[in-house]
Amino acid sequence: MRSGRFQAPPTITDRLLKSVHRWIWGDVERRVQKLLRFSETEIDGGRDILRAAELTSDPLLRRLYLEHAKDEFRHGLLFRQRAGTVLRNLSSKSRPASQFDWAAPGGHGVDDLQINKGSDASLLAFLHLSEKAAASRFMIYRDVLQRDTQTQAIFAEILNDERFHMSYTLTHLVRVAPENHRHHLWRARLSRFWKGYLRLATALAGAMGTLILTIQYFIVLPPFAWSAKRAARKESPGWFPIDSKRNDSLTRQY
Repeated sequence: MRSGRFQAPPTITDRLLKSVHRWIWGDVERRVQKLLRFSETEIDGGRDILRAAELTSDPLLRRLYLEHAKDEFRHGLLFRQRAGTVLRNLSSKSRPASQFDWAAPGGHGVDDLQINKGSDASLLAFLHLSEKAAASRFMIYRDVLQRDTQTQAIFAEILNDERFHMSYTLTHLVRVAPENHRHHLWRARLSRFWKGYLRLATALAGAMGTLILTIQYFIVLPPFAWSAKRAARKESPGWFPIDSKRNDSLTRQY
């Protein structure tokens, strides 16, 4: 089994969120949903990298991209098969669980990738940082899944591939852009930071909207409902006559 030369430890953020990750993966239904989402992300990423292999003019990168795409497809199948196995053992009476994805994101972020734009250098920088972030999270996932050794083994296996992907993307980034590879890395970092900020801001906006609507429903609306009911009690029940002069406008132009 191959392994890249990178052995980067989990990031500080992932270590701080370890208890959150443990809570998320501790629920069986959440685990199934996370595995299915990872499967979709990996397969979509494989399609993008396969497209990159078609567009690059570098024969060595084309071979590596094809191998990378095959890995992503295989990872997607592993996640999907494991999700199916866990789902078959899941009680049909279980309640939907909160995902809490905004606080503990997963996947590579390859869904943000635009293959038709940019050079091999920009793509390699983006892939390197994406694989590095995925490896950091997968190490945490592997550590918090002691009670699910089969899923833990899948993350341990995929982690070796992620390290290889980290290694080849950085090595060939330096090869194709020896003078400005750091510039490409910083641009990719800023792009990932900005997109992460947008995802967080969207999640917070949704949470604030839910909170505001809840406050309006339970605090603002009850006084108006009470006032309307009080006014309705003062009205006479049934039909009652009205002044005939109110109907004069129906027999004249003005």
